[in-house]
Amino acid sequence: MKRIVLSLALALGFSSVLFAQPRPADNSTNSAPKKQAPSVFKAKYEGGMFGYSKKETGTLKFDDANSRLVFFGKNQKEWFGIPYAALQVIYPHSQSVTSTKGNVISAIPLPGAFLGGFIKKKRQYMIAQFVDPDVEDVRGTLSFKLDSQELLDSVLWSLAEKAKLTQRGDAYYKPAPKPTI
Repeated sequence: MKRIVLSLALALGFSSVLFAQPRPADNSTNSAPKKQAPSVFKAKYEGGMFGYSKKETGTLKFDDANSRLVFFGKNQKEWFGIPYAALQVIYPHSQSVTSTKGNVISAIPLPGAFLGGFIKKKRQYMIAQFVDPDVEDVRGTLSFKLDSQELLDSVLWSLAEKAKLTQRGDAYYKPAPKPTI
């Protein structure tokens, strides 16, 4: 009896060690063709660039002639540009918030307090981490609010293509150089 219990315990222990081995990350990309983003599109700057702390609604433009992404404020004056080569990581971020209509309905006694919280909308953001080309050894993280998920997906894909970034899940990154031995 002891031998049977001991052999079952060993078999169970061996199998748990066998299946607990680390597996490589799935870096496969979706092979479906992506839609090219428009060269100019509406975006709201949420922050992240040194010297520009105020939120601003404006436009983002792919400046392929100068290999950079440029943000223009609401008066169509250029605020800043990020060279494609300076981009390290870009990825989407969504946030679910209660809409204005939901906040108004939630102010109604009893039924509104219950139903108002269910009226939500999603906001889509593009987050871009970069090495600041103007300041030595400084990195930043930009945030832009975009109008739709479709626009966000196409902008991420187009920007990744232009900046020669590698896809990992929903994000795109610049691979670290391989160490030489």
